Amino acid sequence: MPYEEESQLQKMLKLGRTKEVIMFSAVISAAAFFIMVLNAIDAAPIPLDPIDWAMIGSILFLGPTGFYINKKQKEIDRIERRLPDFLRDVAEAGRFGMTLADAIVVSASGRYGKLTPEINKMAAQIDWGVPAAEALNLFSERVDTPLVNRVVAIIIKANDAGGNVADVLSMVSQDTKQVHLSEDEQKIAMTSYLAVIYISFAVFIVVIIILSTQFLAQMAEAGGGMETDDVDTPVGGAGAAEIRTENIPVIEFIFVLAVFAHGIGDGIVAGVLQTGKLASGMQHSFILTLMGFVALRILFGGLNLMR
Repeated sequence: MPYEEESQLQKMLKLGRTKEVIMFSAVISAAAFFIMVLNAIDAAPIPLDPIDWAMIGSILFLGPTGFYINKKQKEIDRIERRLPDFLRDVAEAGRFGMTLADAIVVSASGRYGKLTPEINKMAAQIDWGVPAAEALNLFSERVDTPLVNRVVAIIIKANDAGGNVADVLSMVSQDTKQVHLSEDEQKIAMTSYLAVIYISFAVFIVVIIILSTQFLAQMAEAGGGMETDDVDTPVGGAGAAEIRTENIPVIEFIFVLAVFAHGIGDGIVAGVLQTGKLASGMQHSFILTLMGFVALRILFGGLNLMR
């Protein structure tokens, strides 16, 4: 069938684009990590710390991949949200004594947003003599989402059983709409947790900046003053503590590493809490890691980048 061949081609193109985006992100991310290795052996052309290149590489992978996959998931969601309206119209047409095939053709005249082109293709196939069950299977293959596959399987089984398909369609429509309402309620409920994650991460960054610019800076200044004093003259009296300033860069590195780890981990948790999907987590990880990199390594230039 022409539509079946077009469906398979469209699926291959969609899969190919997703793979291309992931491969492109992986390549530019690998380039950043390769420069990190060169930097670690003092052979990098750009004088950035290895942790900087690790953050840049992660940002370059998480950003394009997360946003692209999340965009595809939103398109799927827009298609699925119009499915209950189509099922309701088909059920109403079936109550007037129409067969499933005739009800689909009549309902195809409605407007269902992103779902409209696929329904028109299904109606055209039925007009050309394709059985309703086969047209529904081809529709399921084109859209290819778990919800659509489940709904189509139920409709085909009900139609083959010879029962009242209209009642089945009405129940499936209500169930599908309830699934979307539950998802919306979950997103609203998780919004507060998402805000808590972002606020806590911002507070964590502020604490790191204060510790670096104030506390560690005072330690470095005090340690430098002690080194200039006469070694035979105890500073601060007997038992004065020795300040090892050579450990300060290590502490700053740990600070940046902690921000990096929290950005990745908190972002994944935020995405899974909000939508239950890893792609959303990658998107939030990109945002949080970019926030941390800009705050610690650019705006404040601190932690060994601008010194």
